[in-house]
Amino acid sequence: MFCVPAMNNLGMLWVAIEMTTLISAFLVGFYNSKESVEAAWKYIIICSVGIIFALLGTILFSYAFSNSGLSKSLNFSDMASVAHMLDKNILKIAFIFILVGYGTKAGLAPMHTWLPDAHSQAVAPISALLSGVLLKTAIYAILRFGMIIIKSGEFAYFAHLMILFGAISLVISAGLILVQKDLKRLLAYSSIEHIGIITIGFGLGSPLAVAGAVLHVFNHAVTKSLMFFGAGNIVSAYKKHNMNAIRGVIKALPFTGIAVLLGVFALAGFPPFSVFISEIMIIIAAFTNGSYLVAGLLLAALSVVFGSFIYHFGKILFGNLPKGMVTQKEPLSSKLAFLFLFTLICATGIVLIFKYKDLLWLAQRLLQG
Repeated sequence: MFCVPAMNNLGMLWVAIEMTTLISAFLVGFYNSKESVEAAWKYIIICSVGIIFALLGTILFSYAFSNSGLSKSLNFSDMASVAHMLDKNILKIAFIFILVGYGTKAGLAPMHTWLPDAHSQAVAPISALLSGVLLKTAIYAILRFGMIIIKSGEFAYFAHLMILFGAISLVISAGLILVQKDLKRLLAYSSIEHIGIITIGFGLGSPLAVAGAVLHVFNHAVTKSLMFFGAGNIVSAYKKHNMNAIRGVIKALPFTGIAVLLGVFALAGFPPFSVFISEIMIIIAAFTNGSYLVAGLLLAALSVVFGSFIYHFGKILFGNLPKGMVTQKEPLSSKLAFLFLFTLICATGIVLIFKYKDLLWLAQRLLQG
């Protein structure tokens, strides 16, 4: 019900994202255990504080618009059309509130602390929904306000902040993925890493970088959904999250094990999977923009994450089954879900580049005003 007005009204956009926080909190605490309830409360409290920052930013944007002598409005089109006439200092302060506020919901570091708890305690499909969809709605909100900043002539300001928060997210998530022991928390930190990559892509701002970031939104959503479904099956079979106690998944759950193995290579950016395509687009864009430090950081972080994924999942997928564990029969519905997502990972993410390339370039032109 909020989607249509939220598209062009910055106030309704705030309301829509706040509603997603309140509704999804019940799904995080679905199991009603001590850990899940704690994760749900942490999710509500931290994201609500972030949303308050975003509300302050929205109010400042509205103040800058009304202070310019124009009519009061929260309509995006109205603000964007006169952005060059607005007070740039107020807009800059407002955008910091927006980036911190909506960045909290998006899982950008260092405002990410709710995300590993929420993802590790939620039901697996809800974890996939949080990672694949809800985090991206907050990125969308940041971009809506960012377009006003860009139209005011402050693209460099927008770019520097986006790259800064994206780089912090990359570094922190890569380090925590390396030492992680909980399966679903590992995937949660991977979401923070990919949100960092997307944010850097938008921050670079070139056609190739923005196209790569838009494509990465889709690629990450389908790949992470496959991984969370696989993690859900593993946790359900082994009754534990600790990766040190999980061994021989391919023997216990053959179809899930193979799907997760392929998903690991896809999520870590191994060719020819679609995540590799979008990541390499952003890296090439960084080099061609002359942002060698950003490109080097991306390569270093992705190398650490790839090595960590191979190490962690190599241990749980292979090896001897724990005592008492036997090969389990997997339902057809589970197999079809994996096959559907894997088809998207292998084909659709790559086909989009060729079939809908005009839409990707259009996204860059919109971002640049």
